[in-house]
This record gives sequence, structure tokens and C-alpha cells, in this order.
Amino acid sequence: MPNNIPVNQNLIDMEYAVRGPIPRRAMELQRAGRTIYACNIGNPQALKQKPISFYRQVLALLESSDNIPRERNLVKFAKKQSHLLEENGISIIPTDILDYSEEFIQKSLTGMGAYTESQGPKFIREAVSNFINMRDKIDIVSDPDSIFLTDGASDAARRILELLITGPNDGIMIPIPQYPLYSATVKRCGGVEVGYYPNEEEDWALTPDILKDAYQNASINGVNVKCIVIINPGNPTGAILNKNSIEDIVNFAEEYNLSIIADEVYQENLYGGSFISMASIVGSRDIPLFSLHSISKGFSGECGHRGGYMEIRNMPTMKDSNINLSELLIKQASVSLCSNTAGQAILYMMVKPPKKGSNLYEAYTQEKNAILSELETKAALIKESFKQMQGVECFGNTGAMYLFPRIDSLPKGITDFDYCMKLLEETGICTVNGGGFGQQPGTNHLRIAFLPSVKSITRFLPDWIRFHNRFIQSPY
Repeated sequence: MPNNIPVNQNLIDMEYAVRGPIPRRAMELQRAGRTIYACNIGNPQALKQKPISFYRQVLALLESSDNIPRERNLVKFAKKQSHLLEENGISIIPTDILDYSEEFIQKSLTGMGAYTESQGPKFIREAVSNFINMRDKIDIVSDPDSIFLTDGASDAARRILELLITGPNDGIMIPIPQYPLYSATVKRCGGVEVGYYPNEEEDWALTPDILKDAYQNASINGVNVKCIVIINPGNPTGAILNKNSIEDIVNFAEEYNLSIIADEVYQENLYGGSFISMASIVGSRDIPLFSLHSISKGFSGECGHRGGYMEIRNMPTMKDSNINLSELLIKQASVSLCSNTAGQAILYMMVKPPKKGSNLYEAYTQEKNAILSELETKAALIKESFKQMQGVECFGNTGAMYLFPRIDSLPKGITDFDYCMKLLEETGICTVNGGGFGQQPGTNHLRIAFLPSVKSITRFLPDWIRFHNRFIQSPY
């Protein structure tokens, strides 16, 4: 066999900063015994965020459905002998959980260990549609047949870009800064990244001029722009788009005949603004829209279970083909047979939570609100600390799980990568430099995921403040 083989150059060129050199160095230091504060990636449960009890109780029963009759017997026993259960530390699963689990099993037919429909079970897609309709409250309702269950939103984004990018001159408009999934996937698919720059000092707002300038510059260079990506709330910025910005995006897409990818996985993570879905603004206009959501973010934090969906509105037609695009998407999904069933189940629970007035509702709501409240507290602690760091500014209402401060005070010749690596080495705080997400030329940033515990954040913030104010005076 030959010692050297040709490989896909796009894979070599692809970059993914959140697992790049700084996080890899953090792992080395951790293995060497250093305390590391992992603020580089939105992975809540890795940082001890407690799973939602409702999700895990139902999932456990779905995975071991033979336990349901036993649990029902325990419920009966508890009515007569509750003291024995209490004395032996035996807890019983609420009847509502048992009912919910049995209902799911009856609807799923094949159980957790079997392949489902490639598009995802119809009853789960119907639940997603109901969730969207209740969220948006518009006349244009969601269609279950236009919903595809995926292994997280990342899988959905990859499928869409694979579909849209047909040649080396096909361009995808991406916000800069952006979650590097998009730049990496565009590169992997052999397309062209067309960056547009929201106005940082106007809280990352968008205007028609910003969008048109990016489009026209790309067109002049021979790029066939086909789609615009919107991340709302933003990653890495945490910024929440207002209604005017979203309307400008929709008008722009309509004028230039573009599809829209709306990455809305952080729609529950709002700490200073309100979420407006792209679908609610597109309304009845004939604009192809791909909307993404996931169980990884929000308050769920179920990153490892890889559950998500994409909803498609105004399915575009396919040029030079009599194949329906929906059929092609199903064909694309069938290559992976189906998304994983645990992710499907938790997605169902996310879009169909306990009803208000049920016995489960109070506990579920309390856990959900506690998680979101703690995230808001942690964001505020970090944002307040920036005021004590010379030349650091952080713009925009806070959303998602991230802050993206601008560092205006770095000495000449020092990059944000240098800063973040030194910050890691000296304090154990693992962040990602702004260059890993793209940024306005001549600026320096970093992204911090505010997911460690309040105790951990309170512990490392003074070290960060001291490090920063010393580093900008004498980096080495």
C-alpha cells in the first residue's frame, strides 16, 4: 500500500475553534493536575448543570419499559405503606410520569431500540408543529410533514448546506462573528463563506446596508450567493436581534431571492430581551426558510443526547429536476436511517412539557426557571467584572450562554489568541479567542461560556481581573 494518500483538502482547511488549540492545551494542563475552568463550549451538564428531572425519569422508563408495571405497583403500595418506603429511602415515580411514558410508548410502536422513520416519528413531528404554532401565534401554521428530526441542530445545518452548495462559487452569508460550525461546514462542502458584520456598538444590530454590501462585494467577485444564516440569540455574541433587524433580514432575502437558515437554538436563553422567531416575520411571504432548534441549549442542556429538528417553510423548487425537494431531504435523512431515539424522546418532552395545572408542572417549571435564573446571575457577574478590566467592553442584551467582550487594550503585536492562551496558563480559565469566530478586522475579542458554577465564577473572576490589568501593561 502507498505511504501517502490524497485526502479531501476541504477537511484539512476546516477549523473549529471551540475544540481548537486553547481547549486542547487546557486538557493537557488538566491531566497534569491543574484546575481548569471550562468556559470554551456550551456544554452545560459537563459543568454540573442538573438535568431536568422530568426528562430523565421519562427517558429511564422508555429505555426500560418493563419497569412501568412495577412502578405502578409501588404507587399502590405507597398508599398503604408509605412509611416503609420512607424508612428505606425508596422514592416512587409520580403517576403522571408513568402515564406520560406509557402514552409515548403506545405512540412510538417500535420502542427505543428500533429505527424510526427517517424523517422522525409522525407524532413527534406533530408535537413540534404544535409547539411552533403556540410559540408564534400566526395564521401560517407549521406542517408536520415539513419537519425533520435530526441529531442536534448541527446535523440539520450540515444537511441544509450539503443541499444548497452545488459548486465552488456557491456562497452562504454568515454573520461575523459566528459559530464556527457554519464556516467549517461551508468549507467542508466546498462553498464560499460570505461574511457580514453586525454593528457591535449598536448592540450587534443589522441594517439593510450591512447585508447589501456583503452580498454585492461577493457578487462582484463571482460568488453566487444562495442563502443567509441568522443565529438568534447569537453565538458567540449572545446578542438578541430586535424586530427591526429581523424584518430587514426578511426583506433582504426576499429582494435577492435568498433562502434563510434561522439558527434559533437559544430561544429560551434570554436575559435582557425577547425572542422573535424568523417564521413569525416571514409569515406568508414566499421565502424558503429553514428553522433549527435543539435540546442541547435553552434550559435542557442535553448536549450528549443529540436531539433537534429543522422546520422548512416555502420549500424551494429544484432546478433542472423533477424530484421534489422534500423527497430529496428524506433521501438525505435515510442515509443515516434515522436520528437517535433518545434525542427524539427528549425533543418530544421539550416541545410537549407537563401541562399547567398538572402535578408535574410546578416541579418542572421550578427546575427550568432555576436554571435560567442562575445563568442570568452568572452572566451578570462576569459582565460586571469587565468594568474592572482596562479597555474591555461588552455590547448587546445578553442571551444564549456566552459573552463576547472586546479587548481594546492589547499591546501592539499581541493577539487575542496570545491573550487567551496566557489567561489559560496563568489562571486556568479556558476561553476561545475572537479570531476563532471571525471578527471585524483590527479588533480583538474572546468568547466566554458562563456555565461554571456561581462558586467557580466567583473564585476565578478576581484572578482574571488581576491577570488582565497586569497583562496589558506587560504581556511577558
